[in-house]
Amino acid sequence: WRFASIPDLMRIIRAVLVGVALSAVVIFLMTRMQGLPRSVLPIYGLLLVGLLGGPRLLYRWWKDRALYRRQGERALIVGAGRAGELLVRDLHRDPAHGCLPAVFVDDDANKQRMDILDVPVVGTVAEIPEVLDQHSINVILIAVPSASTREMQRIVEVCETTGLPLRTMPRLGDLVSGRAAVSQLHEVSIEDLLGREPISLDWDAICAGLCGKRVLVTGGGGSIGSELCRQIARLKPAELVVLDNTEYSLYRIEEELRGQRPDYSLHARLGDVCDRTGMTRMFERYRPQVVFHAAAYKHVPVLEGQIREAVRNNLLGTATMAEVAAEAGVEKFVLISTDKAVNPTSVMGASKRAAEMVCQSYASERGTWFITVRFGNVLGSAGSVVPLFRQQIEAGGPVTVTHPEISRYFMTIPEACQLILQAGVMGEGGEIYVLDMGEPVKIHYLAEQMIRLSGRRPYEDIDIVFTGLRPGEKLYEELFHEDERLSGTGHEKILLARPRSVDAATLQRVLAGMSQAVAEFDEARLRRLLGELVPELGEKRTPEAPARVIPFPESAEGEGRGG
Repeated sequence: WRFASIPDLMRIIRAVLVGVALSAVVIFLMTRMQGLPRSVLPIYGLLLVGLLGGPRLLYRWWKDRALYRRQGERALIVGAGRAGELLVRDLHRDPAHGCLPAVFVDDDANKQRMDILDVPVVGTVAEIPEVLDQHSINVILIAVPSASTREMQRIVEVCETTGLPLRTMPRLGDLVSGRAAVSQLHEVSIEDLLGREPISLDWDAICAGLCGKRVLVTGGGGSIGSELCRQIARLKPAELVVLDNTEYSLYRIEEELRGQRPDYSLHARLGDVCDRTGMTRMFERYRPQVVFHAAAYKHVPVLEGQIREAVRNNLLGTATMAEVAAEAGVEKFVLISTDKAVNPTSVMGASKRAAEMVCQSYASERGTWFITVRFGNVLGSAGSVVPLFRQQIEAGGPVTVTHPEISRYFMTIPEACQLILQAGVMGEGGEIYVLDMGEPVKIHYLAEQMIRLSGRRPYEDIDIVFTGLRPGEKLYEELFHEDERLSGTGHEKILLARPRSVDAATLQRVLAGMSQAVAEFDEARLRRLLGELVPELGEKRTPEAPARVIPFPESAEGEGRGG
């Protein structure tokens, strides 16, 4: 009876109607209704409905009123839509949340002065400060999981002026996929502010490309690699092989995937992509049909002083994997690249650009399709700026930013991996796909927002210090080279960059020289050879000079959206 509802009452009414109708038929056949007033059966039905349904609803009402009167933080809920209604129901049912819905605010004029589950709508988002003057509120809950980036930023900016604790529901994509529930409120994070609208994917094409296939993910213990494994596992491949050179990272993703599906055909392999013999044996054993090559070193300042490791892992490792994949007859080989490969000023970026060139040179090799997917920074990846800022804020500051004007493209890890899967099934070999990263974000804005979200004030409670650009670092990143021809694809968030030509003979000669230089620890020769492959690395640019930003052309965007 605790969860009795209107649908339960309707079922009782239907049962009573059927019972009364059958009783009427039986009585008519037996007595022709003689001596029985016609009002008896309707009155009998009403009494049954009242006696069966009334106590249930009264008990439900009594329990709900008891919940409404319990103690807890009075909450202002932003968003009086379906999500807000579900949140109110959940808060009423579960006292463990410690929140009592007090009022709604919503920008929909048609909802003003309405009551939703006895909770009034008392104003708009812009009127939140005035609403707090009129009502006793302890916490603000955001119940707009479908909000765009700009809408979320506007809501948070208004709420931050109140000084009250701020929590939000999971994002719409997480709710739809089942990764989160409505009741799983969390403090607003930078991912909530920079994450974008849900991405529309062609899941039929993705499933056709991966379901029932044997898939290998290199670097499967890393930020991108592990999320790729999670998403691929949901598509039910015949086998999933996860390769990583870090023992703990490999153990962690293996335990997670096996915990979700104990019967899953999963193989976690510890290995090095530069080990040609080991990779050949692995391909012979598992015979992968699709390879996602995410294994790479990515930390720009670290690699700037260790060119041997950058070339060995990022470039020669990719060349080894590409060659072994082609020999094994792999159907598709997808290289995960970076925006730092465009006009690179760092060793890391140059090594990734050279890796792109390797995949282009193998584009039509023995039927294997080599595809490159290029994108910018992902929020929350290991070693990235967001975890660093969180650590500095928790320590009381200061937060260190290299330059007031430095900016980067950002997207969340799940977003990036979804688009990688989509691009991977689009390509037919030789393409460079570029993910639409939205607008670049200034890093000092990122730092200020993270400080505010922690409940403190930038430059007052926690200072922001500008330390100067590090070796190999650029003010602005780019997604396209000026010589790459752009076109749209069938997906509005994915653009196609027609790659620059690659001289295969020169590439093979340089790779052979690099292999020898790596074996001899000849870093001067490695730098010279890398500069021969990627001339941009040797260009002299002042650190403060803006990079040559190649914008998304309107024609390409239009073609992509119309495809």
